[in-house]
Amino acid sequence: MWGVEVGGLGLAGKAHALVPSPQPPISNPHSPMIDITSEPIDTAAVLAQVATHEAGAVVLFLGTTREFTAGRQTAALDYECYGDMAREQLTRLEAEARSRWPLVGCAIVHRVGRVNLGEASVAVAVSTAHRQAAFEAGKWLIDTLKQVVPIWKKENWADGDSKWVHPGMDVPLHDTDTR
Repeated sequence: MWGVEVGGLGLAGKAHALVPSPQPPISNPHSPMIDITSEPIDTAAVLAQVATHEAGAVVLFLGTTREFTAGRQTAALDYECYGDMAREQLTRLEAEARSRWPLVGCAIVHRVGRVNLGEASVAVAVSTAHRQAAFEAGKWLIDTLKQVVPIWKKENWADGDSKWVHPGMDVPLHDTDTR
């Protein structure tokens, strides 16, 4: 089931609720797969979306829930978003990446809701004729996604405390924390 965060109390007291998306993920050969889902990310489907005989390189980035962040033990992460706005922004990023690099395929899937340790919260896959362009495009997509797409993360720590974090928010980082 596809889901988006559109309206419950979340980041900064704004209202949010997870509801099914009216649209399935975009999924056609040579077309982008752009999705926001409340279900675990199907990495095989993400890779299949970008795989083609025209591409000599396929890069897949998975952002997963790690156990320790800045020395604190994480229990789980919660993600919320403005669904329509986030989907629109992901579509724009995909189009911009295609204008910068010769992408054959592109897939971006972000999860909302509870994401437990070891589970993927985001998948970015690209395919190109050669590896350098694939690595550059994939890195740019995940870095830019984290900065501009309205998706928020709440760290839930093992001690019961929690805090919303987002690039640009005042969150101190340890030198070992590479986000």
